Amino acid sequence: MGLPHHRPLVIVDVDEVLGLFMQGFGDFLADRGLEFRLDRFALFQNIYRPGEDQHLDLDEGKRHFDDFFRYGCGDMQLAPGGPDALRELSQVASVVILTNAPGQARLARARWLGRHGMDYPLLLNTGPKGPLAAGLAAQVSGPVAFVDDLLPNLNSVADHAPQVARFQHVADPRLRPLAPAEPDRHTRIDDWAELSRAIAAAIS
Repeated sequence: MGLPHHRPLVIVDVDEVLGLFMQGFGDFLADRGLEFRLDRFALFQNIYRPGEDQHLDLDEGKRHFDDFFRYGCGDMQLAPGGPDALRELSQVASVVILTNAPGQARLARARWLGRHGMDYPLLLNTGPKGPLAAGLAAQVSGPVAFVDDLLPNLNSVADHAPQVARFQHVADPRLRPLAPAEPDRHTRIDDWAELSRAIAAAIS
C-alpha cells in the first residue's frame, strides 16, 4: 500500500471501534434462536441456547461467527462519533482501516465502511496487528497513531512499533467495564470526540 510519505497516519480498527460488533453479532444470533450474554469479555463463550447455563460448543460458536461475517456484518450499527472523527482526522492525516476479519467479510466490510462515509484503504489481518502496523508506519516519516479495542493488538503494536501512539477505544458501554486495559501503556478513551482530539494532538 502506497502512503504519502510526509503525511501523518492514523490506523483504525473496525469492531468495537467504528462499529458496535457485539450488538450486531448478538442480533444475528437472536435471529437464529440463540442468546449472546455479555457477562465476560469473550466471544464464543458468551453464546447460549435459551435457558441453558453451558455456553455453546466453541466450534459451533465459530461457525456462527463466520456466518455473521459472511451474511450479517453489513448490518452493524455505527459507534457514535466515529465517522465524524475520521472525517476530521483525514484532513490532516492518512487513514487506514486495519481489521481482523475473515476473507469472506472483505466486500461486506468495504461496503459498510463506504456506506457510512469511511471509504478509506482497508486491510484485513489475521493474528496480532503489530507487524502490519509497523510496516505501515515505516512508509511514512510523520507521526502515527493506532486505535484498537483489544489489548493483545495494542501490545503487539507496542512491541513492533513502539514509536506509534496507541489508543484503546471500546465502543459498547456494556463491554467497557469488562475490557482488559493497561492505561499506563496505552491511552484509554471511550468517547470518540475526546479520542479524536487526543489523536490530533499525538500526530500534530
